[in-house]
Amino acid sequence: MLIAPEHTVPLWPLWALPWMIVPFVLAWRLRDSVSLDTYSADAPDDAPRVTVIVPARDEARNIDGCVRSLLASRYTRFDVIVVDDHSTDGTGDIARRLAAGDTRVRVLANPALPDGWFGKQWACHNGALAATGELLLFTDADTRHGPELLSRCVNAMRARRADFLSVVGEQTLIGFWEKLLQPHVFALILAKFGGTETVSRATDPYGKIANGQFLLLRRDTYDKAGGHEAVRAHVAEDLRMAQEWCRLGYAVHFVIGLPHLSTRMYESLGEIVRGWGKNVWAAGRDTLDLGPAGRMLLRVAYPIPALWIVAPALAMVLGALGLAPHAWALWGAAAYGATALFWTVAYAWARLPLWYALLHPLAGVVLFWVFARAAWKGDTVEWKGRAYTSRPVAR
Repeated sequence: MLIAPEHTVPLWPLWALPWMIVPFVLAWRLRDSVSLDTYSADAPDDAPRVTVIVPARDEARNIDGCVRSLLASRYTRFDVIVVDDHSTDGTGDIARRLAAGDTRVRVLANPALPDGWFGKQWACHNGALAATGELLLFTDADTRHGPELLSRCVNAMRARRADFLSVVGEQTLIGFWEKLLQPHVFALILAKFGGTETVSRATDPYGKIANGQFLLLRRDTYDKAGGHEAVRAHVAEDLRMAQEWCRLGYAVHFVIGLPHLSTRMYESLGEIVRGWGKNVWAAGRDTLDLGPAGRMLLRVAYPIPALWIVAPALAMVLGALGLAPHAWALWGAAAYGATALFWTVAYAWARLPLWYALLHPLAGVVLFWVFARAAWKGDTVEWKGRAYTSRPVAR
């Protein structure tokens, strides 16, 4: 006769274990980073000339603040080229008024976009053709630059003997959806690549990433590597440039510059969905060494990380309502609690309201839609009134 044991060890704590461990793994992977504050804020005596290139298409709300922040730099040997990419909102007029008041600023009208090029790469390419600097800085119109940023970056570049230096800055988050969603997207990116020193030490091109908001490049290696023409048909041109420079044997480095560089990427839910929607599929596809079959499977698997965020809360609710076994509620509560604790720490570090941490399942729902929509659209990209086809990495 079989006698059932009086106590059965519940399995739900074991099921919740991955949700408890992953935050610690993520924090461990991000520990290996270096700040720009490590490097001097004083320009070297033999400071190289830097040409700053700002591609701008319909950036009337941003271009004035961006250029003025650049002109306030303590670094003295630089000039600024704003490439007006067929703007219809007065961006070019604002830039020309700035240029009229400061000889360091020039404004170029971007030529007509040729077939096979993305607009940003075409603007950067034409800006580089007009540049005279030994170093080229490509930066977005929605960035704001601190007065010490350029000096610290030139010193960092020299100390590291880098050919390519990219800076990750602070993200300015104001609206509800920005505060809710943006930290999750950046956490996913950093989970894939790790801290900045992990990226800098990587010798495999697939381990490289860069922030297109700030790319400082040596002019000679830029030309030898093919410049933006080499990545003219890739939507995530910053990622692909870092990979290509690495493949050619150039030193690609990544550093943190939170006090010195800031960006407000998107100002509404619609902008977030459209902006990340154009990037996340092609960029994610290009970070993995996949053939055609692998890319097809990736389309199906791509939204799964977002479901990871949603699943505990969904299980907790279903279990509590009696629509699923009670163990689901216990597992969901444990996994949700662990994830909410992680996001509480993350929001505290980012100096954002802590109650956003409780809403992380809502972020997962929206990100599932963004990732699923991007994977469904595949290589087709639409941005600022233009349609493109993003070419995968050649194998």
